[in-house]
Amino acid sequence: MAHQHNQSSSKISIVKIALFVFLAVIVFLLITEHWAHILGLPPLFLLLGLCILMHLFMHGGHGGHGGGSGNSNGGSNIYRP
Repeated sequence: MAHQHNQSSSKISIVKIALFVFLAVIVFLLITEHWAHILGLPPLFLLLGLCILMHLFMHGGHGGHGGGSGNSNGGSNIYRP
């Protein structure tokens, strides 16, 4: 019985390796065939990334957008250490 278990686990690992190689080939082909489109995306991603970073840092980690009635700084969402 233990021998059959080893065979099934080796088959699973072979399937995982084959899937990984298949996905790597697909990603490589997509990148090489669509390189011109990929080069046009970084400005958009940079803008979106900056928006996300500004959102995270401007809120100062206060825990969300909840009502300001419980804040000690007069209900303002401005972070003051």
